[in-house]
Amino acid sequence: MTSRYAQVAFTRNVRRHQEAHSSRRAYARMEQGPADADLLGPDEIAFIAERDSFYLASVGETGWPYVQHRGGPPGFLHALDPGTLAFVDYRGNRQYITVGNLDHDDRVSLLFMDYPARARLKVYGRARAVDPPEAGDLLARLHPAGVRSPAERLIVVDVEAYDWNCPQHITPRYTAEEVERAVEPLRRRLEQLERENAALRGGAPASVLPPHPAKR
Repeated sequence: MTSRYAQVAFTRNVRRHQEAHSSRRAYARMEQGPADADLLGPDEIAFIAERDSFYLASVGETGWPYVQHRGGPPGFLHALDPGTLAFVDYRGNRQYITVGNLDHDDRVSLLFMDYPARARLKVYGRARAVDPPEAGDLLARLHPAGVRSPAERLIVVDVEAYDWNCPQHITPRYTAEEVERAVEPLRRRLEQLERENAALRGGAPASVLPPHPAKR
């Protein structure tokens, strides 16, 4: 945990609970440091670049938090520099809850998950919506290849602090593509064994696995 993350997260009431549960002394040391915004390092930037989704939390005028899942091709969220993240916002269900919340309070929290590796990165930041005319060629440059949805705006997040979480209680989950990559060597080996077995028996190979999706 960075000192800046501790300074932002450990409010007066949080510190009171830490005192009550005897963890305040250890966490107080984490707060020692400058109040300057954190800069993402190479590990954080690489981790974010590999993600195909993240969760974005904002707060509305009623005080209620709103958490939104954002997804796209890996790398659709860009690190413009160590202190700035940005992604293209596309037309969706036109509720505009996150954008409306940013008009009230620009503070956001982002959560990035890598379920297979059981890793998670939390980021505090201040976000703003940038309309296409104001974004210039940056909007086109950040537009993921192959995405045809109309781009309505650019969301830019100035990083304030970040923290890596421990892997405890993260259940490994895998996408269909990740599973396919993992079983492909086994599939090829079984196909080889089928051919060898068929040659020994003098018959046609039987199918052990369902046909590969690409071969249907």
